[in-house]
Amino acid sequence: MLLIKTRRDTLLSPLQAVSGIVERRHTLPILSNVLLEKKGDVLTLLATDIEIQITTSTTGDSGEGDGAVTVGARKLQEILRSLPESSEVSLVLDERRLQVKAGRSRFNLQTLPAEDFPCMAMSDGDVKRFTVTQKQFRHLLSQTQYSMATQDVRYYLNGLLLLLDGEELRTVATDGHRLAYSSMALSEAPEGLDQERGLRHELILPRKTVIELSRLLSDNEEPLTVEILPTQVRFRFGQIHLVSKLIDGRFPDYQRVIPATLKNIVTVDRSTLLQSMIRAAILTNEKFRGVRLVLSDGSLKIMVANAEQEEAQEEIEVDYNGDPLDVGFNVSYLLDVLNNTSEEKIAWGFNDANSSALLTIPGNDRFKYVVMPMRI
Repeated sequence: MLLIKTRRDTLLSPLQAVSGIVERRHTLPILSNVLLEKKGDVLTLLATDIEIQITTSTTGDSGEGDGAVTVGARKLQEILRSLPESSEVSLVLDERRLQVKAGRSRFNLQTLPAEDFPCMAMSDGDVKRFTVTQKQFRHLLSQTQYSMATQDVRYYLNGLLLLLDGEELRTVATDGHRLAYSSMALSEAPEGLDQERGLRHELILPRKTVIELSRLLSDNEEPLTVEILPTQVRFRFGQIHLVSKLIDGRFPDYQRVIPATLKNIVTVDRSTLLQSMIRAAILTNEKFRGVRLVLSDGSLKIMVANAEQEEAQEEIEVDYNGDPLDVGFNVSYLLDVLNNTSEEKIAWGFNDANSSALLTIPGNDRFKYVVMPMRI
């Protein structure tokens, strides 16, 4: 049976969209596969790891009859990627094998039955729904996702807080050492929020879901519809439909972490600070990433010393006339925030060498980054 005959890129693009969540090694071999389902001239591609499911579709020439099969996602993707861009590709289902044809190339791949593929069950319940542009949501994620924990025993930190508060959408991420906050205004209040119980709802997106969304969302004005259910969240954009389970837990009260008052504030050119930090970080190592910041009138010194008795010092001019300050930070935490903002200036607020510092964008209260100091 001919599943589809089309140009290479018409098939490769949707396959790459769904196969990002496919694990190379899995306890269930079928989860390494992608489900191909043909109905009429539409070929639907679906991949899942039980926690996340991504579906998309493409069209092309097809034979008569409908059918479905699962095949190794990575192998199929590598085959398509290795073919010339101008290739015309056919996928032909022959009993328990899938034949990939392109010019004089032939590949016969093992398959597993479509009926054995463990598609996620769709959650029932009240739906809360809102729509933003892909660019807006991608920007929110980019400003906060780098602060997510990786493998923390406090599982709720291995994700990102998505908070609906009336007509405002916020994202917050923390690993216990630093916290990133970003917000944006919605054009209208989300559907489904209970007026009597308050227009506030929060959920925690898993780390893998956030990373996949960042990869798949485009930097354009096309719409992204988000549907929130009791145990799931669904994202619809373009031809892609992503469903994810939610992390069941209570996110820390981020507002208590953000300093309310700051005695000393320095304004610095972001690009200049970033380049100085990158150079100074060369002499740090994986085990100790500490960097000293010494502030005085109009000057910021960035100092590093390592176990090999090597030293680095950078000095830059800054807008500062507060108290002299000598404080240490993990340079990786500073590089993360500087690499993920694009504004020209950064405002950096301190109280003393033992208190959290707050990085903001002058004239913009929708972004905040809190970082704990470290002893050096």
